[in-house]
Amino acid sequence: MPIPPFITALRDQVGHDLLWLPGVTAVVLDAADRVLMVRRADTGWWALVSGILEPGEEPAVGLVREIAEETAVEAEAVALTSVRAGAPVTHANGDLAQYLDLTFLCRYVAGEARVGDDESLEVGWFPLDALPEPLTATSRERLRWALEYRADPSAGPAFVR
Repeated sequence: MPIPPFITALRDQVGHDLLWLPGVTAVVLDAADRVLMVRRADTGWWALVSGILEPGEEPAVGLVREIAEETAVEAEAVALTSVRAGAPVTHANGDLAQYLDLTFLCRYVAGEARVGDDESLEVGWFPLDALPEPLTATSRERLRWALEYRADPSAGPAFVR
């Protein structure tokens, strides 16, 4: 996976030490109620579209950018459905990171889903009752929270209480 230049610059200063980074995840649904998924190049697992925000980038804007870059799909962020801190992760190169994830429910607008960059091996639309395997646990969880939000927006986004 390509490392954004601002993270490379930070890593020049802090080495492999833990970085706290803002991330976004998209639950993109089309008119047929299918969800957009990518098969990650780094793990081979299926996942929701996600990415790291650039410094100063608005979360919904960064999310729409990530969706377009990774899948060639144009989408609209509809609602923030969860805000969660993930567990620390050690990347293959030894870098430590921890992500604050903002998951958004999104609406498909246009475009044919296809692999848009080297972060994914495959891209596809899947019925909610026929998700691809293996599917990351975090994607399964974030999808569940987004669908719970869609069913009852008055409950608000999923937060740890």
